[in-house]
Amino acid sequence: MLRITQIKLPIKHTEQELRKAIGKALKISPDRIEEYRIIKKSIDARKKEDIKFIYTIDLKVSGKNNIKENEEEIRKHSKNPNVSIIEPSHYSFIPSGTSKLDERPIIVGMGPAGLFCALLLARHGYQPILMERGASIPERVESVEHFWKSNELNPENNVPFGEGGAGTFSDGKLNSMVKDVSNRFRLVLETFVEYGAPSEILYLNKPHIGTDQLRSVVVNMRKEIIRLGGEIRFHTKLTDLMIENGGLQAIEVNHNEIIPCKILIAAIGHSARDTFAMFLNRGLSLSPKPFAIGLRIQHRQDQISKTQYGDQYIHLPPADYKLTHQTKTGRGVYSFCMCPGGFVVNASSEKGHLVVNGMSNHARDEENANSAIVVTVKPEDFGSSDPLGGIAFQRKWEKLAYETGKGSIPIQLYGDLLRNKESVTLGSIKPIIKGQYRLANLHHCLPKPVLEAVIEGIEAFDKKINGFADEEAILAGVESRTSSPVRIHRNEQYESNIRGIYPCGEGAGYAGGITSAAIDGIRIFEAIANRFQAKNKE
Repeated sequence: MLRITQIKLPIKHTEQELRKAIGKALKISPDRIEEYRIIKKSIDARKKEDIKFIYTIDLKVSGKNNIKENEEEIRKHSKNPNVSIIEPSHYSFIPSGTSKLDERPIIVGMGPAGLFCALLLARHGYQPILMERGASIPERVESVEHFWKSNELNPENNVPFGEGGAGTFSDGKLNSMVKDVSNRFRLVLETFVEYGAPSEILYLNKPHIGTDQLRSVVVNMRKEIIRLGGEIRFHTKLTDLMIENGGLQAIEVNHNEIIPCKILIAAIGHSARDTFAMFLNRGLSLSPKPFAIGLRIQHRQDQISKTQYGDQYIHLPPADYKLTHQTKTGRGVYSFCMCPGGFVVNASSEKGHLVVNGMSNHARDEENANSAIVVTVKPEDFGSSDPLGGIAFQRKWEKLAYETGKGSIPIQLYGDLLRNKESVTLGSIKPIIKGQYRLANLHHCLPKPVLEAVIEGIEAFDKKINGFADEEAILAGVESRTSSPVRIHRNEQYESNIRGIYPCGEGAGYAGGITSAAIDGIRIFEAIANRFQAKNKE
């Protein structure tokens, strides 16, 4: 198959013009293109007066000779360094396990790590049991919407907990920094498309699904797991482990039911603080890990898009950004989870504590852009060597955020933050927020070094995006669940120091977003399938 990179076209172009550009790159008539597939599509906005879409295309062409000979002739004839011949590759895995499974594998946590691990186990006949402490998506959405309107929090059914995990109320970004030599990332994207995501995620440079579409995708995946022999249990919380001679024998759920279990995949998510504490008490090896904490900032989306794209922004998708800065004290500050045309949301999971996150629908058509501006914190910042020191650190500032906002999201204009002055009125930017909010002073919600780094970062980002330090930009606090503050140790076989327990995904400290968590779930499936045979092969 032929591959062409660096096909550049104006932002307003037709499918016919794309075919013509493909033919021109190969020096053939467009009529000879039998089929083509977009592999990558990105925006080149370096010249705002001449913004281009850039394509990578795979295609087959017609010819009298066999395909390989014909493709090589065309490649040479084109004299185009951007033309190559590639062999398409796909995810391929054959289970090789021979050990007998006495019980069905149990997966705890229904975020992307748990979902993908369960789906692949189910596809290969392992009949997994997937447990989730929260509710199914329809019930969960109802509970979360009620919380946003009333401030009445359900600690077991909220933005972090429930079917789909925290990503269900997010932008649904599918970026990955993982090298995809095993095609696991491609499998994740193809699986999402198979269960209802738009096919454009297979080729867009920065793909996203959006919280509205992601919900139906997750429900379809759940139905497929059940169809393949898996079992789903909502409102089922892991509360204890039964361990003998260094190996797992059974688990307790909801404090009242014992289930025999020799294989437990712990895909618990980054907010399962009570589960982390139980694991530590039962002898699992845990350690604190760095994460980031800060505030979420809102600007008008048209301001961000115009700065990024110039006057042509109206013809392009809402612009995003990714910004980094190292402060004079050596701390890293960066934008995180940028949500074009989205909402700031109350993502709390514990009563008396408050945390915010960002969320976008697929259309990204709300008035504001928002992102977290966060600062890296390390175990030495926690004031404790305890493995759960990072959790205590998060709780401290989430509690202060709750108190500062008197139970609602505390917000402040950036100009008032600079002057350490409580905001008393809004400016030209209207808050786009899911959940109740009130004007406050965010100086009470963050450690002084973190707050100083946030301000230094915003000022530095203003040099890259004009208007980023707008004094009427709205800040909300606190953003503290950027990643897990804990790592559950595992060996090269992905198993913890307690035999039979497989730490998995973002909560266990091995991922940082939807796709990397899903990929880690695939890795755990492979580890189990290379050790044990499926139930239906007994």
